[in-house]
Amino acid sequence: MKRTILGAILGLIFLSSSAFAGIIKIGALVSITGPTSFLGQPEKNTLEMLVNQINKNGGINGNKIKLIVYDTKGQPGATVILARKLIYSDRVLAIIGPTRSGSTLAIIPLIERARVPLISMASSYKITTPTKKWVFKTAPSDGLAVERLYSYMRDHNIKNIAILTAETGFGESGKEELEKLAGKYGIKILDKETFGATDTNMTPQLIKIKNTKGVQAIVCWGTNPGPASVAKEVKQLGIKVPLFMSHGVASKRFIQLAGKSSEGIMLPAGKLLVADQLPKTDPQRAVLLKYKDEYEKIYGPVSTFGGHAYDAFEMLKQVLENGARTKTQIRDGLEKIKNFVGITGIFTYSKKDHAGLDPSDFCIVKIVNGNWKLISY
Repeated sequence: MKRTILGAILGLIFLSSSAFAGIIKIGALVSITGPTSFLGQPEKNTLEMLVNQINKNGGINGNKIKLIVYDTKGQPGATVILARKLIYSDRVLAIIGPTRSGSTLAIIPLIERARVPLISMASSYKITTPTKKWVFKTAPSDGLAVERLYSYMRDHNIKNIAILTAETGFGESGKEELEKLAGKYGIKILDKETFGATDTNMTPQLIKIKNTKGVQAIVCWGTNPGPASVAKEVKQLGIKVPLFMSHGVASKRFIQLAGKSSEGIMLPAGKLLVADQLPKTDPQRAVLLKYKDEYEKIYGPVSTFGGHAYDAFEMLKQVLENGARTKTQIRDGLEKIKNFVGITGIFTYSKKDHAGLDPSDFCIVKIVNGNWKLISY
């Protein structure tokens, strides 16, 4: 009897000290299909590539990774249901995603109640402002992109602009930041227009902007397909002022959709798009080129959005390698990340900052001959 009890106790001790039982379950909420599949597919590809690499080499501290990926289709309601499934049925230790800002904001109350670490791949500043205990993100906040864009405009004497923003979580967040930060950079917004998430005809808005006196540039803030339509219609209407886009179109998919109309468009973007154009002294250059090479050997042209997944997974991996075994330990470990050289930038999290980046992590790129050209570093 005593031996049976002792054996049971020893068994419990063994289980508690081997919480992973050989398997580390990580969830991912990704927009693989639907209108934002061009964001989610490279994220999914990147996560699967990294997990395969790790498992091939024996896992993390001897524990294999089990990646559970669900397609949110970019829909907030569906994302909430799938997040519940990851938490309560699959019992994952952490979640990477969602892809979209609106979907991320929809699940934050659930994440906070369930006390599961979440590393979002979406950009809205509302995701981590104010700071939520269990929520982190890797996509740069809209405000950082706006600051980098506005600093470029200030340097090139662009003072009067019109903005055209999508009626989505990403677009509305961007609009708020464009308005809030304009005065800081001496910029006046002379016209403000919006378009629906699935709209493909923005001619009325652009005609109004064209007829607004004094506009020196147009800023379009959204994700495809809308921005590609804007690029085409700007050309068709003979609008001559520069057209700037947001980092939400920083993928070859935008160039494919907009075609020749994409020529000359500028935007703030992560350094991945122009990795081979960076100075050799840039601390990200080697990491960027390695990821680009590995990804393109399997999947084709790399995307900054896949980089958001890379950063989320690699920081989670670092925390696990450092001995985190529970959800709380993972959360605490993420908050202590310092100077992590990633794809999107160099991350430093803290109790007050779960976004971890600054405007210097952006550069300004221009589309020239159907490709990206670094014009401001």
